[in-house]
Amino acid sequence: MSEKKSLTGQVKRYARVGGAMAGVGARLAGARYLGMELDKARHAEDLKLALGGLKGPLMKVAQILATIPDALPRDYVEELQQLQSNAPAMGWPFVKRRMTTELGAGWAKNFQTFEKTAAHAASLGQVHRAVTADGEQVACKLQYPDMASAVEADLRQLKLIFSLYERYDNAINTKQIHAEISERLREELDYRREARAMALYGAMLAKEDRVTVPKAVAALTTDRLLTMNWLDGAPLLGFTESDLSVRNDIAHAMFRAWYVPFYDYGVIHGDPHLGNYAVRGDHGINLLDFGCIRVFPPSFVEGVIDLYKALRDGDRDLAVHAYETWGFDDISNELLEVLNIWAGFIYAPLMEDQVQKIQESDSGLYGASVAHKVHVELRKLGGVTPPREFVLMDRAAIGLGSVFMHLKAEVNWYRLFHDLIADFDVKVLEKRQKAALEKAGL
Repeated sequence: MSEKKSLTGQVKRYARVGGAMAGVGARLAGARYLGMELDKARHAEDLKLALGGLKGPLMKVAQILATIPDALPRDYVEELQQLQSNAPAMGWPFVKRRMTTELGAGWAKNFQTFEKTAAHAASLGQVHRAVTADGEQVACKLQYPDMASAVEADLRQLKLIFSLYERYDNAINTKQIHAEISERLREELDYRREARAMALYGAMLAKEDRVTVPKAVAALTTDRLLTMNWLDGAPLLGFTESDLSVRNDIAHAMFRAWYVPFYDYGVIHGDPHLGNYAVRGDHGINLLDFGCIRVFPPSFVEGVIDLYKALRDGDRDLAVHAYETWGFDDISNELLEVLNIWAGFIYAPLMEDQVQKIQESDSGLYGASVAHKVHVELRKLGGVTPPREFVLMDRAAIGLGSVFMHLKAEVNWYRLFHDLIADFDVKVLEKRQKAALEKAGL
């Protein structure tokens, strides 16, 4: 049974979005404008149910917000964090239909056991624990129904929101942002592609004993069903009050899991919400969910290192070259100064050879104030169009930084970074990347 991007499906999506959010929005408006008493805990619960019940891309917004300390009130964060691993799941009738469609009427013969209740539910699909006919413990990720229509409907709404936003605020031209988000979300619908991306990550991180990547079971994987070996792990937020040595171990593993693929292969895991990694018993990391990965041109990776050197040495020409390598155009002195404010914030932990937190404060408010300052200055200059590659890289850096803030890790980030770039050669990266992508079929 095909699930194309039907107009009917998109129209239904618009109606569901409006209906699910109407009551939540009305109560919030009433509290803000009419002086009505707002039960924040109940409102946060309603928001979680509305977004989680909708499934799809809209839910990712909540997941991202929940990763950034102080971006939302505590009541909201506590509810929205549950979306990362405990979102409302589809019931058993859906599961049976999906499994029958993907593996045929005799699908159950492939398993000794298959749990009816989802172990995890997220934005585009839910995971069921099972044991295969040959005794292997596996996780079966099933895509929700009509997700292609949901993605297209959400992308249209996002484009409308962006256009309305730009009418009163021209600081950021959102054209390339929308294009990047659109391509990545459409890729996430292809579970066979995700299986190939998983194999790519397994190869890139094969020498990292602190990081585990699941392996897909090809015979039980289709476009909308991804079966992989089950990995035991605990939620990362359960370790925020652990001994500092434990938190530092986790942070070190996370750093390697994200940036070994980037600096060695030009690839990044682009979905930074907290449900996409779990802590092993030895405080290593299980890296999960490979639907949203980004492959960068080797020159982009070189530009990241060049910008670090430019900021370190006060080299204006090298900074301009780095930004131009990324795709920024017409970099005036004024624009360069503004871009360097944000770059200085992102690169700050890498500048000093000492043990330190990712930033002095454990709050996200400082980062928010820097972002606000940059935004105001960009608006004064008439705005900027971020290149597509920059969109996911920036999101990933902020997402990973938020993890380190939650952990309150105290690490020598300078040393970790220099261990990765010490022997960097863009031509070697180019050859290594090409070989790895060809082997993985990407």
